[in-house]
Amino acid sequence: MAKDWGRRTKLVHQGARRSQYGEVAEAIYLTQGFVYPDASTAEARFLEAGPDEFIYARYGNPTVAAFEERIAAIEGTEDAFATASGMAAVSGALMAMLRAGDHVVSSRALFGSCLYVLEEVLTRYGVEVSFVDGTDGDAWQAALRPDTKAVFLETVSNPTLDVIDLADVARRAHAVGATVVVDNVFATPAFSRAVELGADVVIYSATKHIDGQGRALGGVICGSREFIRRTVEPYMKHTGGALSPFNAWIMLNGLTTLDLRVRAQAASAQAIAEALEGHPKLARVLYPGLKSHPQHAIAAAQMDGFGTVLSLDLKGGKEAAFRCLDALEIAVISNNLGDARSIATHPATTTHQRLPDELKAALGITPGLIRLSVGLEDTDDLIADLRRGLDRV
Repeated sequence: MAKDWGRRTKLVHQGARRSQYGEVAEAIYLTQGFVYPDASTAEARFLEAGPDEFIYARYGNPTVAAFEERIAAIEGTEDAFATASGMAAVSGALMAMLRAGDHVVSSRALFGSCLYVLEEVLTRYGVEVSFVDGTDGDAWQAALRPDTKAVFLETVSNPTLDVIDLADVARRAHAVGATVVVDNVFATPAFSRAVELGADVVIYSATKHIDGQGRALGGVICGSREFIRRTVEPYMKHTGGALSPFNAWIMLNGLTTLDLRVRAQAASAQAIAEALEGHPKLARVLYPGLKSHPQHAIAAAQMDGFGTVLSLDLKGGKEAAFRCLDALEIAVISNNLGDARSIATHPATTTHQRLPDELKAALGITPGLIRLSVGLEDTDDLIADLRRGLDRV
């Protein structure tokens, strides 16, 4: 049960489980199985495991349970199920609830792997998927049907940072009885108001801001206790996508500083976006905190901050983007985000490389687009680094 604490207090203390030794830091329970005092206890636990009763690490574990309780408390959901990666969370949540003949409506602007799950995996098993422009409320309305089972969207899209009006989409989806499933990575748990705005299921790649140090993979599905324990858990425990106890311990420690890290990173992202907007070598600077962003007002209304990621669209295309990237001294070239280190990515040739060129163009993923995940370095140093990169173009 979540206590009536503030977010930062929950991030440090919620879900703590201490052994008989009374350790301060959470213990790591590295065990696959658990011993029962007698055969009747084993029988009873397999029928219905109670709180803090465990069977097998694929089903649950004390360290993993602590992480699940903590993230559910700050997200505002009844429960959570931790997974091996962010994509295990996306595919697990959708596969657990859908079956042949079901209909899903999804935003078209998605991370490449999310698009693969919806376009290739779900349709392979008989699920019908309709894609829409997520920023167009009328498009959602036209695609929704009485038999629509779920809608799926990234609250802030990767990498062009479109912000979807979640309250509007949720209202339309709930009117036909559809479950609202959101990938909330860019909004982060620190800035999220997804549940308040109508999301039924909230998914995070814990690999990103929750770890925040580039150390381990992880994911989590947050939702009602009924959905998590009756729909998600049976699917996940039988298909094997559970989070390892060691990675859960890393994520628990990541959560303790999440709010402080993310707010500092978002403040830097805002300053960088403002400093570079209007630069002669940039066609556009994409960041929800800029008043020039098409959904700035929506972002301000539905998040407690504008996020840690911005995108720069260079006028010179791929050649200009590569020259800029290769000249950076502080931001590293990689494909993760949410790290303490600033990370620069060229989506058109990496994370979204396999998308057809016409779809990239439709989504605004141009050859000159660079996605910048802002880290914890000095803001002035990052601005100088980026200006140096642009000077090389």
